[in-house]
Amino acid sequence: MTDVDNEIRSLAAAKRLPDSHLEKWLHLDQPGRVAVLEVARSLKLRTAQIVTALDLLDEISIREGQPVGTLLARPSIDRLTTGAGSAPARAHAFLEELRAMRFPRLRETIERLEAALAALRLPQGIKVVLPRELSSDELTIQLTVSNAEGLERFLNMLMEKRGELARILSMLGGGDEV
Repeated sequence: MTDVDNEIRSLAAAKRLPDSHLEKWLHLDQPGRVAVLEVARSLKLRTAQIVTALDLLDEISIREGQPVGTLLARPSIDRLTTGAGSAPARAHAFLEELRAMRFPRLRETIERLEAALAALRLPQGIKVVLPRELSSDELTIQLTVSNAEGLERFLNMLMEKRGELARILSMLGGGDEV
């Protein structure tokens, strides 16, 4: 057993990582084990985040035929793991990047939807929220108003944009491309 393996076991015990995920981690090649350990430490990953990262990395590695160490050395990942910002924010961004790598078509669809929403040029008091990971075909529209005139203005604006909003809803439901 190497020092790295001992460090992994120690971190896994401290985080109460499930045995199945500890074994998954220990079955990576040496560069992969080290890379995951460095990411877990630098981003202060919580248990669930380590589990998610290991699962996603395993799936990406199989699909792309690349070892985990190579995946974690990508510039997009390196920027997130070594860049500025709080550890929780970087950890969240890291997992989102892994999800994007795992589900590239989902990322493309989200980017198209976000571009279509941005093209609506809605004022700050109107917020249109896509479902997380496009897990449903429902949009959430939030209004923040402080008076009746603001409410009336926002509702009128939404009525003016209803065709474009309907097109975005259609895409969420698997219809026409935006």
